Parts: sequence; C-alpha cells; structure tokens
Amino acid sequence: MNDTQLLRYSRHILLDELGVEGQNRLLASNVLLVGAGGLGSSAALYLGSAGVGQIMVVDHDRVEATNLQRQIAHTLARLGQFKAESIAHAIAEINPDVRVQAITRRADDALLDELVRQADVVLDCTDNFATRHAINRACVRHHKPLVSGAALRFDGQVSVFDTRQPQTPCYACVFPEDAAPEEADCATMGVFAPLVGIIGSMQAAEALKLLCSVGEPLAGRLLMLDGRAMAWNEIRVQRHPGCRVCGVLHIAAESAG
Repeated sequence: MNDTQLLRYSRHILLDELGVEGQNRLLASNVLLVGAGGLGSSAALYLGSAGVGQIMVVDHDRVEATNLQRQIAHTLARLGQFKAESIAHAIAEINPDVRVQAITRRADDALLDELVRQADVVLDCTDNFATRHAINRACVRHHKPLVSGAALRFDGQVSVFDTRQPQTPCYACVFPEDAAPEEADCATMGVFAPLVGIIGSMQAAEALKLLCSVGEPLAGRLLMLDGRAMAWNEIRVQRHPGCRVCGVLHIAAESAG
C-alpha cells in the first residue's frame, strides 16, 4: 500500500482482526456482484469503499426514476444508463483504487460460469428465483462462497452458502428450485427503502469477512428481518443429502475420497 492507501484504509488497519495483511487481501480480491439494484447498490458501495481490488458488476437493466427511491448508487443524472455502468461511476467517485468491470448482459448460465470461476466471493443481489438458482449452480460447480440477500415489502433475509464446508447447504438445499414460490417484485408489492440498504450492507459485510477470514460467516444460518418490528430471527439450515445441485457433487467427492 502507498501512503494515500494507508490513510484511506486506516480505520480498517486499526482493527486487530484486519490490519495491514487483511487490507492487502481485500486489495488483491475479486468479487462478483450480480444485480445492481437496491441490494447491489448498497453492497457495491461498501465493497468499493472498503478497498476490494476488483468488482465485476452484472446487470442488463437501465436506471429508471422508480429505482431512485431505494437504489442509492444511481442518480437523476444517470437515468437511462445501464445500472452496472452507473454503479461503476458511483464507486469511482468514492474510491478510484477499485477496478470495476461493468457487464451489461443478462446473467445466463454461460456468463455466470465464466465469471464465477474468476471470483473469490459471489454476491447474489438479484430479484428472481431463476437467476438465483443459476448463480448457485455456478458457485457450487466452482466451489465459490455465495452471499445471498433478498428484500421485499418490509421483510428481508441474508445468508452465506459455502459448500466448501462439508455440512453447510447450497441455496437449492434451502430453497429447492422445484418448490419456488410464485414470483413477486417491487413493482407490484413495494419495498421499504432502507430495507435494501440494511440487507445489502450485511451482504457486503459477509463478503469482506470471507475475503479476510475474519469472524464467523453466516454459512449454515439464515437471518430474517421483520422491518416493521425491526426484529431479527435466525434459523439453522443444513445441507440436504438429496439436493439436486450440491448433493450430487458431495456424493462424487466422497466416492473419490
């Protein structure tokens, strides 16, 4: 780190759990963030300000006026711009150290396979089950930790799915693809503006912890927030032995061993 970086990241460096070594690990890290809306805005800004060296942002949507109620990385001046590019501009204004790759394509299986392979940690900040499951499959395939968040109305949830650990589940263990509930979105159901900031910030925190090997990640735990009462509930979740995604790979690994 140069003198400017030592000053910029001094509050991280003062933390015994991080220090210079932890900050250097962040600067050398590569994070994939899928979804540049409400969750992605908050998560991306904190990842960027914290000094994650490279962030790949995937989103094919453009900024609309209705987004500005909660998607804090976007501005009136960037209406009509791709959200991924808007977030890249927002991070650059905070921290020019960060290399942001804005990918304005739909997150399909082929793209995710390419990008997840490159990432150290993946953040799912999307709002539909099909993409969530595609991200999960790629993370399981490439043995990459997945930080998942969701927010709708006044309710939010966040967890880490890290199948590098033998007993922890993947996303499909907890939310099976064949049992997905009917899709709902903010356009029809609404969302409390600060809720996406709370969940997105927690996603960034979990990602930073994973990158620096600090503390206890949320792997095997699902946190659920009732924003009306501002009350958290935690449930323990386990790997499903019959999971169609990670169960097959787990059996293959045991057979190989």
